[in-house]
Amino acid sequence: MRGELAANARLAGPLALANVLQMLVHAIDVMFVAQLGQVSLAAATLGISYFWLVNYGLAGVVSAVSPFVAAQLGRRANPVREVRRSMRMAMWLAVAGGTVGMGLAALGGPFYRLTGQDPQIAPHAASFLALISLSMIPTQLTMALRIFVSVMGRPIFATFITGLAIGVNALGNYAFVFGNLGAPELGLLGSALASVITSIVTLLAYVAAIQTNRRMRRFHLFGRWWRPEWQRLREMMRIGMPIGLTLMAEAGLFAGAAFLMGRIGAAELAAHSVALQISSFTFQVAYGVSQAATIRVGYYYGSGDHLGIDRAGRAALVMAFGFMTVAGLTLLALPSLFLSIYIDAANPANARLMAIGTQYLFVAAAFQIFDGTQAVASGLLRGLRDTRAPMVIAIGGYWLIGFVMAAGLGFFSPLGGLGVWIGLAAGLVVVASALVWRWRLRETNGLLPAPVED
Repeated sequence: MRGELAANARLAGPLALANVLQMLVHAIDVMFVAQLGQVSLAAATLGISYFWLVNYGLAGVVSAVSPFVAAQLGRRANPVREVRRSMRMAMWLAVAGGTVGMGLAALGGPFYRLTGQDPQIAPHAASFLALISLSMIPTQLTMALRIFVSVMGRPIFATFITGLAIGVNALGNYAFVFGNLGAPELGLLGSALASVITSIVTLLAYVAAIQTNRRMRRFHLFGRWWRPEWQRLREMMRIGMPIGLTLMAEAGLFAGAAFLMGRIGAAELAAHSVALQISSFTFQVAYGVSQAATIRVGYYYGSGDHLGIDRAGRAALVMAFGFMTVAGLTLLALPSLFLSIYIDAANPANARLMAIGTQYLFVAAAFQIFDGTQAVASGLLRGLRDTRAPMVIAIGGYWLIGFVMAAGLGFFSPLGGLGVWIGLAAGLVVVASALVWRWRLRETNGLLPAPVED
């Protein structure tokens, strides 16, 4: 298992760092928008929640290419042509999904009104969402290319490119939010415009990286892009649609929590945004391990290596458990330190915001292990192309238990916003437990491939 831990770490490390850096890209938006006031921060929270709810779902469909390409490389039978065809269909899905996502974003305004959001906040959130939705197609294409460089053993490319995105987004926010460097002062919309520019630059950076790397260039990903592979496309959609719905169930739980907070109060919504940003940083490490786990299990799935699948699973779960335990203890010990990154703790006007945020971080600290475990277990099952049962588990756990508890405790108990976070924790506990149980019963459930004879 030691060798598998090392192999998993080599792949997961750069991916986890890239995920954390991606969170920094979005944290920059929050930091700049927070300076515009509580209303702007709340509006951005609603806009980003809706945007990422849709975006994560679409990205899940595209991510179906990961176990496909990993298995094709694991079989070692003419992988160049097979990988190219799979990646071509993944890029088709990215463009189609991004287009659908832009259409769904146009419904943001009516959705905010339907869910009873503050009329002072909802129009700003709708405008923000309409502009940032222009980044959906480049974001989905970037997801496909990021998977490719990772499966090809070059996850460090994702790290460097995401680091570039941080600089571009910071510069864009500095210019367009406050009207610096000769740019117009657009306020909240300036942050959305910066995100659109960043998504385009990031996509171009991936294209350049692939085209200048000898090993990846030989796959000719961008040649004959018009040629369909209908059977492959249908198979990827069969695997990818449940992944998308699973991610939407999870992202929807947290987005739904934001909408609940919006009805409880602006302070609760702002505190929720900041606490979620902080706890999401630690989750991104576990998600990097999950992405690596899908690839490692996919390799062994393609080669029919049952022992390799088992080693990859145990290594990923151990890595996630260890890191998330440390992360939870750190959040529990230093909540004010992390909150002060986003909130001016010295300002008496922010005292209530700090108090509420501290409560939320205590709950976040408690569910760290379960959050990381569900992410990794889900990634392991994706490597086995098992996506429908995890989808059912996610929808049931997150919504029938998590969201129902969040709404009940949030509105029908004195806990308010704290009750919402307790509901989030309950959903994560249930889903993590069920996914790990399914992984343990993978042979019983017929999820393993036929062994490959020597």
